[in-house]
Amino acid sequence: MGPTPLTTTARYLDDIHPGDSFESGPFTMQQAEMIEFAVRFDPQPMHTDPVAAIDGPFGGLIASGWYTAAVVMRLINDARPLGSTPLIGMGVDSIHWPLPVRPGDVLSSKVEVVGVRASRSRPSHGILKLRVTTRNQRGETVMVQHPNCWVPRRP
Repeated sequence: MGPTPLTTTARYLDDIHPGDSFESGPFTMQQAEMIEFAVRFDPQPMHTDPVAAIDGPFGGLIASGWYTAAVVMRLINDARPLGSTPLIGMGVDSIHWPLPVRPGDVLSSKVEVVGVRASRSRPSHGILKLRVTTRNQRGETVMVQHPNCWVPRRP
């Protein structure tokens, strides 16, 4: 199944099926923003000091994985896969960063629905299991995560 057309109208659990997918727009990683985030939340030289990072394990400055995850959340939010229905996270089963993200990289994400089920405790809602694959401008995978989202059922 190809990417799901995005909409501004509300989408509910009942409208979503395993195999549905959508893609985000692009985001260019800016060195100053990467450093600003890392100084506050992940202060390691490989994330905060371009000179020291040259001698580090990645041979240069890289984005904090947590900054990359925050950027991807923004990409997904901007893409509005559920239209006007909010995307409410319940947790992430796994997150992996197979390759570093560097200043100037252009990221985009593909979100695939891998599971849809009604909530056992709240029948008015359900749970989406997703796979989010983020790639850089060369098509290299830089992050893969498996979040779970809480989505209302059609009223």
